[in-house]
Amino acid sequence: MGVFIAEVRPRWSDMDAYGHVNHARTVTLLEEARLALLFDEGKRQGAGGMAGGLVVARLVVDYHAPLVADGHVVRVAMSVREMLNASFTLDYTIHSGPLETDLVAATAQTRLVPYDTANSRPRRLTENERDFLAAYRIGSRA
Repeated sequence: MGVFIAEVRPRWSDMDAYGHVNHARTVTLLEEARLALLFDEGKRQGAGGMAGGLVVARLVVDYHAPLVADGHVVRVAMSVREMLNASFTLDYTIHSGPLETDLVAATAQTRLVPYDTANSRPRRLTENERDFLAAYRIGSRA
């Protein structure tokens, strides 16, 4: 697999006075895409435990072009950069505009930590979660 593509739709209310999607709303779009991968696809592939608790430990967003809410979906490509025993890092590329132009509006990274909500502490990735994430690892041939 290597890369997971999620489609998310910016809303008119996501735009600021400058006519582009503001930072906080962009982060929300990243979250929507991440949920499609880790919760929905993870559950389909037997790694649904992350839906029980996952904390964003680090977030970095770099903007390359304005992202606008024009009624079209944007494509968010995600892959796993790094996987440790109790955390992993996702890379994102937000593509907007027609497929022919493939405009990259932003790139981002999040470091995520599985979290045990019952005991209020981080936890290790399970074997099923590690296998699921490995399929989306950069350069993966799975």
